[in-house]
Amino acid sequence: MSNTETQPAVQRCGASPDEETGAPRVEVLTPRDVPLGGPRAMTVRRTLPQRARTLIGAWCFADHYGPDDVAATGGMDVAPHPHTGLQTVSWLFSGEIEHRDSLGSHAFVRPGELNLMTGGHGISHSEVSTPRTTILHGVQLWVALPEQHRHTARDFRHYVPGPVALTGTPAGDGSAGEARVFLGSLAGDTSPVPTFSPLLGAELVLEPHATVGLDIDPAFEHGLLLDRGEVRMADTLLRPAELGYLAPGNRTLELTNTTDAPARMVLLGGTPFGERIVMWWNFIGRDHQDIAQAREDWMTGSRFGEVKGYDGDRLPAPELPNAPLKPRGNDR
Repeated sequence: MSNTETQPAVQRCGASPDEETGAPRVEVLTPRDVPLGGPRAMTVRRTLPQRARTLIGAWCFADHYGPDDVAATGGMDVAPHPHTGLQTVSWLFSGEIEHRDSLGSHAFVRPGELNLMTGGHGISHSEVSTPRTTILHGVQLWVALPEQHRHTARDFRHYVPGPVALTGTPAGDGSAGEARVFLGSLAGDTSPVPTFSPLLGAELVLEPHATVGLDIDPAFEHGLLLDRGEVRMADTLLRPAELGYLAPGNRTLELTNTTDAPARMVLLGGTPFGERIVMWWNFIGRDHQDIAQAREDWMTGSRFGEVKGYDGDRLPAPELPNAPLKPRGNDR
């Protein structure tokens, strides 16, 4: 997915326990609405990046959208646009998106199926919801590539993870919910999809009033993006579209669905990304010149290849800001 803002902002790129409860302290990040484009301007909820936090592990961008009635909104129609220095992770809850890229990939994003595209030195792609889609609902995520891999060759992967039962309380039939692990390892399951830094990505569904305790990597920081329901993360209540952040140092993560209906969420994790980056529009680099060169290459039609099969013009790059872009990390 593209960042279609015409004036994209320059982003500023051990868990302490709660003093009263002793539970790990969870930082709650709230989203902002961003118009994505299309005939009637489909809107997404963006929780990463923001001033409070730019990265969770190498995860640097999170758009959450829907449930969207495409008859009313026009659905998704993102024209060919470029990416550098990152991977895109597409994950749907409902609907279908047609993906085309300059590698020659032509694929469909469907619920419960991972589409992972590696931009590396440069790739371009388009995303369009299909005529079969009535309700469009999902997340679009970006992963920053570490310095040693940010110029890697463009790539595209498709993977369908199976469901894994989550045990907890109330016991009932022995399952308190299920997970689909699309990157990394969780609940005894491991995705075969390779990553360039240690990562976790999984969809979780918790049964009504269920509590689960997940074994997590203490070297990871984690983010829990809530799609539906209300879930207590450690001792902090999250509401739909909020993202709970948990710093490294924890071996377990307790989640409780406080509602009478199943709750759904996406769990992200990774080791803290120790590099400072510049993220502007659809590019990730290390300094202003990286970004300026990527923009020039896109506007002059070099480096990123051609997306074949899209009916329409590609997206032009916005103008660079007057001030030089400066690299940032999670410092504030």
